[in-house]
Amino acid sequence: MTKNDGDRSGPIAGIRVVELAGIGPGPHAAVLLADLGADVVRVQRSGLLPASGRPADQQERGRSHVVEADLKSPNDIAEIRALISRADVVIEGFRPGVVERLGLGPDACLQDNPRLIYARMTGWGQTGPLAMNAGHDINYIALSGLLHAMGPADDTPQPPLNMIGDFGSGSLYLVIGVLAAIVERARSGAGQVVDAAMVDGALSLSHFIRSLRAIDQFSDDRGTNLLDGSAPFYRTYETSDGRFVAVGALEEHFYAQFVTGLGLDVGDLPDRFDRGNWAALYGIFAESFRSRTRDEWADIFARSDACVTPVLTFAETASHEHIVARESMVEIDGVCQHRPAPRFSRSAPSTPTAPLREATNPSSIWTDEDV
Repeated sequence: MTKNDGDRSGPIAGIRVVELAGIGPGPHAAVLLADLGADVVRVQRSGLLPASGRPADQQERGRSHVVEADLKSPNDIAEIRALISRADVVIEGFRPGVVERLGLGPDACLQDNPRLIYARMTGWGQTGPLAMNAGHDINYIALSGLLHAMGPADDTPQPPLNMIGDFGSGSLYLVIGVLAAIVERARSGAGQVVDAAMVDGALSLSHFIRSLRAIDQFSDDRGTNLLDGSAPFYRTYETSDGRFVAVGALEEHFYAQFVTGLGLDVGDLPDRFDRGNWAALYGIFAESFRSRTRDEWADIFARSDACVTPVLTFAETASHEHIVARESMVEIDGVCQHRPAPRFSRSAPSTPTAPLREATNPSSIWTDEDV
């Protein structure tokens, strides 16, 4: 461990990670590993440290050190390679072949450090006809089939921010790969390369929908399925104040409580399992929801199993009673953000540290005195 690692806690405390700075899922994976207790060193170009007096990018939180390096400089490359030789994990998100040309590829680094977990984050993967192509979240989920299923029937497919490709299919699968490789290394004593591709992760995430398609319970026609916002008992509704509530009353006993909460009688409504009735049911429910404000509906359904919740803005989330009671958010560097997840009964992670504003000489990190 490093000398300033004494306050770190979490299930992977003591694991050393070198992050070759990038954007999107790579930094997020580094955040998640740091949240779990890893000692993460970020290597980035000079001039990118956060300025004083303003909040920094919170995807840079939790790092124990920041190293500034010119990856075209042989001297800087030698220092970074020496740093990696003392690490457990390295994360990189360049296009295939870039780090090899820099002299920091997996073959070179594993030769220096045979126990190293070399984690590679790309959109398309290290191989295949698209491996060298540029892309973003929307492109990876488009190829996976997921994007086609999102959005109303009478409009274009709608990207779900960049939650599925970059983070759900990218950083989370990279972290799974790193943790699995650490477990395997405990048995074999050897490191390995983790090839995490967002398109692969998106295909993995789609397994449930694909299983429904296999038994003819999910259609490729957008806006006609149970979970895509088409079903009147699984969608959002506008309230009298122009805000929204989310309804997820799938099971029969939840649906009964939902209908009762609206002041309606299930016996007076058309059969909800007949898709031909969905438009009529939507009209009935929409009219009911327009009679009260979002927060009035939230109070009505607050302690029921109707599966109705207010649709909160990012600003509102931190003050919701459930988030407050679980202390799920914390202020770091003047920015309200999530605490580490998940939670552990015995090896609870410590509160993450703010993004660093000073660089460290790589030769002073993880020295013999720190062991």
